[in-house]
Amino acid sequence: MHFVSVLDVEKDLLKANKRLADKNRALLDKYNVTAFDFMGAIGSGKTLLIERLIERLKDRYSIGCIAGDVIAKYDAERFKKHGVEVVPLNTGKECHLDAHLVSHALEDLNLEKLDILFIENVGNLICPTDFDLGTHKRVIVISVTEGDDTVKKHPMIFKTADLTVINKIDVAEAVGVDPLKMKRDAESINDKMEVVLTSLKTNEGLDKVVDFIVRAREKG
Repeated sequence: MHFVSVLDVEKDLLKANKRLADKNRALLDKYNVTAFDFMGAIGSGKTLLIERLIERLKDRYSIGCIAGDVIAKYDAERFKKHGVEVVPLNTGKECHLDAHLVSHALEDLNLEKLDILFIENVGNLICPTDFDLGTHKRVIVISVTEGDDTVKKHPMIFKTADLTVINKIDVAEAVGVDPLKMKRDAESINDKMEVVLTSLKTNEGLDKVVDFIVRAREKG
């Protein structure tokens, strides 16, 4: 009975989160803001990727960021250096953002002036999986340094993703990892998801990620 009760509570929690996520998405749609949820483990390169995207796109679009982390000020400061509007979201002991937290962050953003919103989620491949934030696209960033079995070990998060970025391919040989295996594993889990191999050190593959963002924005 105790196990059943836990399941019921979790189900209700996810339903409540989904309702709030739908409200967030409706608010973003009202202001014609296209939002992206960036997920991935610590050290995968999420923050640097968002920085690169800001630099490539800020002359074309007005960009805002929500930096989510246990202590969010460090990544928030990195985004602010690029001259964009940023809201830090401290999660404390929580290992993911949720729609409720994001709804409060949206209140602090000038949505009327934004075209694109990048949300950096807390660094891991498990907790954010079931929590829709109200974004339009979900992006997963993983690194070859995590091992070429990391996709198979965390299949659930890839099932709802729109783009997977396999990063740090410039060091793949040094760490004995095959990025193409990681790509195949991701595509076997979700064949509708785009997969891009990148090195943010050399900017290899970055153009494809930029193209994904632009296509999502223009379709919106």
